[in-house]
Order: sequence, then C-alpha cells, then structure tokens
Amino acid sequence: MDYVDFGRTGLKVSVAGLGCGGNSKLGLGRGKSEAEALKVVRAAFDMGVNFFDTAAVYGTEDVVGLAAQEIGRERMVISTKSLIRSGGELITPQQLAENLDTSLGRLRTDVADVYNLHAVAPTDYDYARNELAPVLQKAKAAGKIRHIAITETSPRDPDQKMLQVALKDPIWEAAMLAFHMMHQGARENVFPLSRAGGVGTMLMFVVRNIFSQPDVLRDNIKALAAKGNVPAELALDAEPLDFLVHETGAESILDAAYRFARHEPGADVVLFGTSDVVHLKDNIASILRPPLPEADRDRLQQLFGRLSGVGLDLPGPPSRGA
Repeated sequence: MDYVDFGRTGLKVSVAGLGCGGNSKLGLGRGKSEAEALKVVRAAFDMGVNFFDTAAVYGTEDVVGLAAQEIGRERMVISTKSLIRSGGELITPQQLAENLDTSLGRLRTDVADVYNLHAVAPTDYDYARNELAPVLQKAKAAGKIRHIAITETSPRDPDQKMLQVALKDPIWEAAMLAFHMMHQGARENVFPLSRAGGVGTMLMFVVRNIFSQPDVLRDNIKALAAKGNVPAELALDAEPLDFLVHETGAESILDAAYRFARHEPGADVVLFGTSDVVHLKDNIASILRPPLPEADRDRLQQLFGRLSGVGLDLPGPPSRGA
C-alpha cells in the first residue's frame, strides 16, 4: 500500500480508502450479513487500507465500529458524516451535536478522526459555516473530533461552486469531491485551492455506472456527441474508451478509471466501495498501479476535460466499483 500525508492534518492515510456507503454498503445493501460486511473491512485493512469512510445515513457505522474493536481503533482512520438537512429542513446546531454523539456511539469510539458536514449545497454553505461549523469546532476542542471536513453534493453542484467558496475558509481540513475521467473539473475548481490550503481530499464517483456498464457509457457518449460536446466519431465506436486498454496502458476501463484519479495532482484518498473481496483486491491493485501513459492522459483531457456533471449517478449492479 502507498500512504500519503492527508493535507495539513498530520494523518498518514492509504491512497485507497474503503467507502462504506453506495448501493453495496459493504454488502448490507445487497442482503449480506453484518459478519460478511465485517470481513470486507478486515480484508481491506489486511491489504493495507487504513482509511475508512462511513456516514450516519449509510447504516454502516456499526460495522466500522466492530471492525475497529477487532483491528484496534488506533490503527484505523475513520471518517464519518452528518447530513445538514433532515426531512428537507436544515438541522439545528443541537441536532448536529446529537448526530455526532450518536455516530460516536455506533462507532464505539470517543473520537472521529474526520467528521464531515455531508452533501452541502451552495445555497446552504453560509448556514453550514456560520451555524453548524462552530458546533464542530467546539467538539474538536472537547476531543470528539480530530479534523473537520465538508463534502459536496456532486449531482446538484457539478461545477463545485460550494467548494470553491469553502476551501478559502481555513476551518475545513479535508473535503470530499467528485472526480473521474469524464468529470475533471476539480483540476481547476478544487485542487489548486486544496493544495494551497493543505486540505486533504477524498475522491468519490471515481467509478460509477458510466465505466462499469458499457451501455451507459455508450448512451452518454452519444448524448454528448449530439450536443457537440465530444467528437461525433466517438459515438460511432462501440467501445469509445478502448484506446485506454493496451499492452502498456490500462488492463480495463475500470483499471484506467482508478489510475486516472489516483495520480491526479491534489488527489489524496481514492474511495471505492465493494461487497466482494475479489473486487476489493482488484480495486486496490488498480489504485496502486503506475499512472496511465501520458498520451492516454492527454487524450482524456482533450476529449473530456471541459465536461461537467457527466456520470454523477449512484452505482448500479455489483461491479468492481460497487
């Protein structure tokens, strides 16, 4: 496993981070047992993963907490989150404090290494910063949180307007954002700010339906070509990204997707979710491989570098990324 400095936090984190949400929810979302989900967390740790990302809404905090008891809490970096809206209404500072305590109880720990305000829309940022962030600062002073973070709501904020404002504020020590081969806006929108401010980054949406389901990719390419957003000839290719798969390049489209994100300057942790230990091994292997060939990276940027909001959907049926 490769490890990097997580911004200015002082944490050393694995470049591969186990995401405990998505449709799979460590397998719980696919009907697997808590014991089976626990095996996925343990297998990830045994392969060198030390960063585990969960959230109250995922329903996997209990599993991560059980894993921490088995593995040793000090050997894991645990990130969890609270939504800032409930039933469509903004939560109160008191509700946020209660959410934190509830999460810590499920995680069977006294402290969250990273605690995120979850899915903050641009229109909600001022409230999050002025009313909710002070609760997190107080909790940090009390030893309940080590580092304060924020996550974007990617499908509703594809141009990352919230983070462009938030990352100029020193309170945020880490941020979660979408970045993938056909949604590269963070290269200009986020990474210059996160790198300048020492903000640790967690990348989500690295692999989604668009790369794991060939029909979804073809349909998206055709729609983009019809709008003039990609070359028309790309829509005529049954495998429009097959130029990435060759002897000195990627082993598969999924392999390319993980490697593309992993080696982007400014990327710290590439999050992936799975309910399957075989997929777990494959995902980690891809994340640890070298960068894609420069010619392939250049072509991806030329073709898709100006796109925004493509492929920001929930994962579909089980794949290496789900």
